[in-house]
Amino acid sequence: MDAPRDVVFTVHPARRGLAWLKDAWELFSRARAPWLLMLGTYYLSMMAVEFVPLVGQVLVPLIKPAFAVGFLAAAWTQERGGAPRVRDLYLGFRSNLRALLALGVVFVAGITLAVMSTALVDGGRLIDTLTAPAPATAEEREAWSATLNATLADPRTSIAILVAVAVALPTLAALWFAPGLVVFQDLPASGALAHSLRAAIANWRPLVVYGLAVIAFGVILPAFVLGVLAAILPQQTIAILAIALLMPYAFFFAATLHVSDYVSYREVFHAGETLAPLTPAATAPRD
Repeated sequence: MDAPRDVVFTVHPARRGLAWLKDAWELFSRARAPWLLMLGTYYLSMMAVEFVPLVGQVLVPLIKPAFAVGFLAAAWTQERGGAPRVRDLYLGFRSNLRALLALGVVFVAGITLAVMSTALVDGGRLIDTLTAPAPATAEEREAWSATLNATLADPRTSIAILVAVAVALPTLAALWFAPGLVVFQDLPASGALAHSLRAAIANWRPLVVYGLAVIAFGVILPAFVLGVLAAILPQQTIAILAIALLMPYAFFFAATLHVSDYVSYREVFHAGETLAPLTPAATAPRD
């Protein structure tokens, strides 16, 4: 049996959480078209998997860590002077797939436990509402909407959601850096989860700032823009502008988040390291 490996990480101040998003945006901005093509391919791939009969919806969360490796590899390639490539997206399926699937199992188990924990607070009301069959008629949709609004208005629901977040946090922390540790440091799933959890706890300040920044730019800012548009423009115009402005913003923001996974991993586990540039042979297209 191999001796346990000591994986060194760096603890950063809170302000680095915002810098992770800024640095990720800069990387994305230098290769927007390749990143957006890669992101679109990812969404199409996940949709195709989801439509697989019987097992599709189970497979989607299990393979997320493998796709995460693809984005990490693309950012690593770009940092060394190359360009993100669509084929990078599938590198996780050719390297350490067993460990990455194990991470997917942990993700599913942790989130399932978090969702189920809401029943301890609201008696299962939130779960029942979210898992109710899709309404088929206008009357059913109206009834479901009324039920959902009533559920969300219940103070117990707010407490249940907070409980679910608290229960999910250890899982999310253990998975935050785990794909990078699997692919870049060749750790097994258990080791990657343990070291990711340690590093995430130690770096809780920048992670909190990062999370608040994601909420600000991903939720509050778009909602504010929609609110301003709703106050000054007709309803039909708002719909057009929302598609024209917010859809591209959503894709740009999503791509930046994927790049930020790499930026945060590099700063925490490889702080100060300089990557060797790719050779022309390494960046040339392969048959």
